[in-house]
Amino acid sequence: MRELGGTANTDGCPDIWEMENGDIVVVGRDVTESHANRLPGDVTVRADERLVMIPRHLLMAAKPDIPDA
Repeated sequence: MRELGGTANTDGCPDIWEMENGDIVVVGRDVTESHANRLPGDVTVRADERLVMIPRHLLMAAKPDIPDA
């Protein structure tokens, strides 16, 4: 996020990166409690999962690096 100018260089900056095994990890705000009731009825969040919000511009900046399915 520092490269995008969207941080004050403090702890807790949103980020996206690819792990060595190809999995994607996201750092963002935990909005599970405040947003769980906004999900479509067929979406569930398990006890070991969290809803994580990242800024739109972060995902848009990462888009060129995300391969098409």
